[in-house]
Amino acid sequence: MPIVLVISAPSGTGKSTLVNRLIASERDLEFSVSVTSRPPRGPEVAGRAYRFVSEERFRSMVEEGAFLEWAMVFGNLYGTPKAALEEASRRGCDILLDIDVQGAAQLIEQLPDAVTVFVLPPSRRALEERLRKRSSEKEQEIERRLGEATGEVGRYPAYKYVIVNDDVESTVEALRTILAAERSKREYMAGRIQPILKEFGIDPEEPE
Repeated sequence: MPIVLVISAPSGTGKSTLVNRLIASERDLEFSVSVTSRPPRGPEVAGRAYRFVSEERFRSMVEEGAFLEWAMVFGNLYGTPKAALEEASRRGCDILLDIDVQGAAQLIEQLPDAVTVFVLPPSRRALEERLRKRSSEKEQEIERRLGEATGEVGRYPAYKYVIVNDDVESTVEALRTILAAERSKREYMAGRIQPILKEFGIDPEEPE
């Protein structure tokens, strides 16, 4: 079973930058492309961060049981396809999911061993400043996102790890450290260490 690394954060915390840098620096870690009913924004390319579908198609996929989790966020539907986890497992890769707190709550129920990380902004003021720097954000949208952030931050106890993104480089390094620690757990290392143990005449434990 691959490691399922789940990263959540309030909008404007810099999560996309962290995810992109982590993916670029880690071998055998794949990004799960989410499905969404919203249209592409700016330079977004279909199939990279998102797979864009109509709302009708999205709801059909829900009925087909195609998602590990799905949620309505800011008026648009987002979901994590089950196929992404299955494909990563076939390739022997771990998988990174960039999902909101609603989706994470659903996923934790299905995959309680998922490695969940909540990323906090250094302060509410810093989050507001980051949102205001986005030229595409209107005042009403900024206020709405700040309001949503309060509820999202309140869900941090549901996550196994919490990181404050006050510096991108150090935050990415913290994420890499978490991933390295999870990859060093005994149950994850079972396949690799069994032949070594046998050389020492030690019977490896049965996989859990």
